[in-house]
Amino acid sequence: MNAQDLKNSILQLAVQGKLVEQRAEEGTARELIEQIKLEREQLIKDKKIKKSKPLPEITEDEIPFEIPESWEWVRVNDIFNVKSAMRIHQTDWQSSGIPFFRGRELVQLIKTGNVDFDIYISKELYEKNKEKGGVPRKNDILVTAVGTIGKSYIVKGTKPFYYKDAYILCFENIVNIYPEYIKYCLDSPYMQNEIHRDSMATTVAQLTIIKAKEMLVPFPPLEEQHRIVAKIEEILPYIDQYDKAYTKLETFNKKFPEDMKKSILQMAMQGKLVEQRAEEGTADELYEQIVAEKAQLIKDGKIKKEKLLPEITEDEIPFEIPSSWRWVRWGELSFSIQYGYNAPALSEGHYRMVRISDIQDNKVLWETVPYCKIEDKEVATYLLEKNDILFARTGGTVGKSFLVKDVPYEAVYAGYLIRTRYNSERLAPEYLKFFMESQLYWQQLRNGTIATAQPNCNGQTLAKMMIPIPPFEEQKRIVAKIEELLPYCDQLIK
Repeated sequence: MNAQDLKNSILQLAVQGKLVEQRAEEGTARELIEQIKLEREQLIKDKKIKKSKPLPEITEDEIPFEIPESWEWVRVNDIFNVKSAMRIHQTDWQSSGIPFFRGRELVQLIKTGNVDFDIYISKELYEKNKEKGGVPRKNDILVTAVGTIGKSYIVKGTKPFYYKDAYILCFENIVNIYPEYIKYCLDSPYMQNEIHRDSMATTVAQLTIIKAKEMLVPFPPLEEQHRIVAKIEEILPYIDQYDKAYTKLETFNKKFPEDMKKSILQMAMQGKLVEQRAEEGTADELYEQIVAEKAQLIKDGKIKKEKLLPEITEDEIPFEIPSSWRWVRWGELSFSIQYGYNAPALSEGHYRMVRISDIQDNKVLWETVPYCKIEDKEVATYLLEKNDILFARTGGTVGKSFLVKDVPYEAVYAGYLIRTRYNSERLAPEYLKFFMESQLYWQQLRNGTIATAQPNCNGQTLAKMMIPIPPFEEQKRIVAKIEELLPYCDQLIK
């Protein structure tokens, strides 16, 4: 249960008469209602208010729940005079004068306690409307009535302001009704349901004057109203504390699975996830094999000789790794780091062209992958193969990687991607992919990312990136352990 649910429960108990006890010495709501009627009749007699059209009697079918015997169901217009403002045309708006509320300003005031006014009306127009139809007074209740409906505010002071007709309703407190109790009533789940009931049938949600007048309010004796408000206001600070604690817990619960995954990958990169085994050899031996293999491929003209990468210095090494491991640069391991192919996307053709947008949740959405026109002589350079790793080099997804596990169609890859290729019999593809999800990878990427309006990373940055390499068999055991543990992280999310 979040804080809002808890608050709603408290308010619902309040309007059902279950938050505080009833006391016989406080009289009944019936007595209070009779007093209100007498006061209204006197105001009508004195021509201070107009006599309103009688409202329909409250039927048993309308009553939503039981209330204490000392309470009464009343309609809003039995205790308030529900009205709206005189029409203010946009041509009457000005940059200074009497502040003018629309629904958005009232919502801001309710949320923050302050509002930045940018619309005003003249004092003359304000006085004219005051004379004709009245203006909001202290202890009146304003209710948003269009769009975001049902937000209520008790007028606090005497500083003049006016409001937009239809968009805000005024519950005019003509007989000194205790407004705080009614405000909490309006905020309760019961009243909010009443306010919103049938409102969504229109394009824009709306609370009409007629509907507002006829809404039912559970009405206790006056002293009990005060005790209900006092109890709510006693409880609210605890709800605020609960909200802070709940928010922290929610944040923790959301972060914990991801933090757990980061920890698992960090342990994997540090050689702390599985034990080392002497019989599996060393990464130095593996590295020499890769270097020799690359040299032969260069000699045979199958791959290009690349610019020498800088030696790894002690200052660059972020943490210790097992003695059987080795720090190497990505470019030393890869046979190629190749930018993608630039061509317009086509609806048909022979070769598909995988774009960044076609890769979602580590899967290629092949049904969305377009085609492209590419010369036969260029196909070999860009053709995707199993165990290729694609790397987003620009935009909001820069650094995101994808391990190609299968290629059901002949496909190339688009220009915003970089493909890196290596010997999958010496380097476990999944180990390389997990490295590209680790904090070690992302830290290096951030350090090498070009800070432009649209962040981007190039092949040189990827080539210079350091990666801790274990022996091949240990790589596979690390992958197996990570794949065993990660589902538990996913379960934590649920």
